[in-house]
Amino acid sequence: MKVIQVFDPKIFFMAEKLPFGEGASINMSPLFCGVNYQFWKVRMKIFLESINRRIWDNIENNPFIAKVENNNVFIETPWSQWIKSESKRAQFDCIAKHIITSALNSDEFFKVLKCVSTMNMWDILEITHESSNEIDW
Repeated sequence: MKVIQVFDPKIFFMAEKLPFGEGASINMSPLFCGVNYQFWKVRMKIFLESINRRIWDNIENNPFIAKVENNNVFIETPWSQWIKSESKRAQFDCIAKHIITSALNSDEFFKVLKCVSTMNMWDILEITHESSNEIDW
């Protein structure tokens, strides 16, 4: 009779060496602890797009702000006067803020704490972590 080993310790130790400690979950945003930014950036973009493509579009193109035209000048509409479709479009920035801040450890969170939009958050993280890899000749 052949004995089958149910637990393979090699597989367990291989999992510890993955570049993401929390695993690749479709339900949880990838955690960023300040290391391996390029890897996290790609995973986060895919995660955000998987929830709703407009969330990623919001980050790339700034949040939606309702405006009304008055004598060829666009003026921001007060939030209380927004119609349902405008509120829904603006909600994507709130969703993106929640996802991004939930994916950051405390050190990274405090770097983006005062950002007004998710586009600002993304830019701060990008500048902080991509420019640190540059070599000054």
